[in-house]
Amino acid sequence: MRLLLAFVAGSLFGLGLTISRMIDPAKVLGFLDVAGSWDPSLLLVLGGATGTTLVCYRLIFRRPEPMLTASFELPTEKRIEQRVIVGAAVFGIGWALVGFCPGPALAALTVAPSQAGVFVVSMCAGTFFARYVPNQKTCNVD
Repeated sequence: MRLLLAFVAGSLFGLGLTISRMIDPAKVLGFLDVAGSWDPSLLLVLGGATGTTLVCYRLIFRRPEPMLTASFELPTEKRIEQRVIVGAAVFGIGWALVGFCPGPALAALTVAPSQAGVFVVSMCAGTFFARYVPNQKTCNVD
């Protein structure tokens, strides 16, 4: 049952990315180009995602437990490691350079395998090599 629900959720996510054209790097780069010929249409996607999250978070956490597991698992760590900040910066720079981020890149494999494939292979390599970056300083977020 969990596998089926994961498949349905992933398919729905991929369909939403495709319909909104988030899998088109030119569309994403147009949205990120606020100093040039900015395309604000992806604000609707951002607004829809944010609105859905605001509503669903409240509904989900009213439940005593999740549907498919025994308990909610929320982060308890209050410190942010320097590598998280650096990783977020690298992620943002990469997204701005090529117009792909992980979810849309995987969905784009179905329509532009050569272009998305290079990104996905690079993403997997970066994920593999990231485990060899030593933990460094942390900062509190309290």
